[in-house]
Amino acid sequence: MQTDAAAPAAGIPGLVIRPYAGEADIPEIVRLTNADLAADAVREHFGVDELTSQFRRASDAFDPMRDILMAESDGVVIGTVRIDWVDTTDGKREFRSRGAVDPAWRRRGIGRRLLSAAADLMRERLAERPTERPVAVGMFIDEKQAAREALARSEGYQPVRWFFEMERSVEGELPAEPPLPDGIEVRPASRDDAHRIWDADHEAFRDHWGGSDSSEGAFLRWVESVEFQPDLFVVAWDGDEIAGAVLNTIYHDENAELGMRRGWLDSVFTRRPWRGRGLARALIVRSLRVIAEQGMDTAALGVDADNPSGALRLYESCGFAVRDRAAAWQRPLEVAR
Repeated sequence: MQTDAAAPAAGIPGLVIRPYAGEADIPEIVRLTNADLAADAVREHFGVDELTSQFRRASDAFDPMRDILMAESDGVVIGTVRIDWVDTTDGKREFRSRGAVDPAWRRRGIGRRLLSAAADLMRERLAERPTERPVAVGMFIDEKQAAREALARSEGYQPVRWFFEMERSVEGELPAEPPLPDGIEVRPASRDDAHRIWDADHEAFRDHWGGSDSSEGAFLRWVESVEFQPDLFVVAWDGDEIAGAVLNTIYHDENAELGMRRGWLDSVFTRRPWRGRGLARALIVRSLRVIAEQGMDTAALGVDADNPSGALRLYESCGFAVRDRAAAWQRPLEVAR
């Protein structure tokens, strides 16, 4: 697929699939993404500053100038898709797509055309970085996104893993803080600690299902994000070693747009030598207080429903309840032999 020039989309009069044109496209991507989410009552919202900071850094897994496509009809942007990839912990290479179609243009084949164009991009990336692993195409679908699920099924995708979004109130009396294990202390985090926290987080999740981009480009996207808030992190230290942490974030623009006061426990981890001693619970309870002190009324987190460490039971015991469900969907990537 030639991604250096706009290409007309066969069978859909007036539709053109073109490459990403840089930061000038970000407001349209944000508009489309938020409209698509709102149409399905998915409680997420993205901001221009957030995506701008994300898209300023490239990595092998995701280069915005190479891995984003835009759909236009007579010069009006009506859809977008982006891809990235990861070598997963279950032995696959998975190319993932995420995209959006203007709700006014749904049910006209645009989403299907974008998926096809994304698959062409994936084959190009695979040719550049070949692998002996089985190759899959994946996407993440909230259970409220019925149209997206129908499209995925019609294209041969199947759900392979379920994830829950959990919430609890932080208003009123909160649980008493459990004592930290012997020798462990919580110290304030700063930007200077960022790389050690990043490395510890990825190490702790190295055998969990799926996988993530742990590259330097991905790290820089994280620390340069407008949502990077190390002052909210709760980090446990054993001397000079990070034993575990909860990386808390408040998405202020999202809260304002959705009329919420919600804080996120974006990542909860304990490194292997410190597991089984109650550290995660102690850090979670301290995080509830951090979020409450920021004026929030709700704490939220995401969890793999099949997490082998028993995280779901831990979160339930800390007062969290499942609010929303989503699934990872996959199918094989067809590659010419």
